Amino acid sequence: MEDSLDLITKDAANVFGQFDVFLKKIERSLGVNIVFRNDKVILSGNDSAVRRAGSVIRTLAELSSRGHEINEQQVDYAIAMSYENTEGELLTIDKDLICHTVSGRPIKPKTVGQKKYIDSIRNNMIVFSMGPAGTGKTYLAMAMAITAFKNGEVERLILTRPAIEAGEKLGFLPGDLQSKVDPYLRPLYDALYQIMGADSFLKNMEKGLIEVAPLAYMRGRTLDNAYIILDEAQNTTPAQMKMFLTRIGFGSKVVITGDRTQKDLPAGTTSGLDVALKVLKDVEGIGFAELDSRDVVRHPLVQRIVQAYDRYENKKKK
Repeated sequence: MEDSLDLITKDAANVFGQFDVFLKKIERSLGVNIVFRNDKVILSGNDSAVRRAGSVIRTLAELSSRGHEINEQQVDYAIAMSYENTEGELLTIDKDLICHTVSGRPIKPKTVGQKKYIDSIRNNMIVFSMGPAGTGKTYLAMAMAITAFKNGEVERLILTRPAIEAGEKLGFLPGDLQSKVDPYLRPLYDALYQIMGADSFLKNMEKGLIEVAPLAYMRGRTLDNAYIILDEAQNTTPAQMKMFLTRIGFGSKVVITGDRTQKDLPAGTTSGLDVALKVLKDVEGIGFAELDSRDVVRHPLVQRIVQAYDRYENKKKK
């Protein structure tokens, strides 16, 4: 089968990548031959492959016309979705703008899984988000929280995570208590600086409107009218998770993120996240978002690493 479609040179350069690296990937992945000449893309191969390739190129061209710089992750994702005939959903996902970073970069969901995660946050008071590294669990939650804070939907932001060493003994840390816990909370600071800006963050933190603290600081408090994010929840104990969930007050929104494959708890300790998922699965008002390797939006190599570990873990279980 042979098919052709129109594609202006500017978009073609973006869609096919430098030195046609994306074009070759589409050819290799879908088993088609692609020729671009005089603003026309000519596709040849078997019927289903040509249809898939044409749909992938049209989707990427539409993203390009909206001002996106096409990257390898988008190409890989469009190809993967073409086998499910859902690559057109990329265009719907792209319309869901959460906010902009201080540098003006738009923050949007990039995969169907991320879109469902964002919708779950909008529709539920408490959301559990599980998935591997690089799926945007924390970053998207931070973007939603900062947007709600700026829009006056909540009065303050509270960002917390358990202060547990990731498989290393760091020993004595100098300084006051805040200096000791800051290294554990650095990923949260990084996202705040990028989305909100250092000056705005520091001003609001001085006023007590933004709090970045270890989970132990939550005990004995009632958190009203706040947007609360619990990060690295797989490292909580069942008692810590119950303590955290019972702090939530009126007008609050809670997002709990975790990667169940990367626990840093002592051997034999049950994860509070695992227990909560079993206990709360049927409770109304609580949403669950399960992200997987297809939702990884870091470097494509990270996606391949996650998939390799998934295969390894699955073999061990058998």
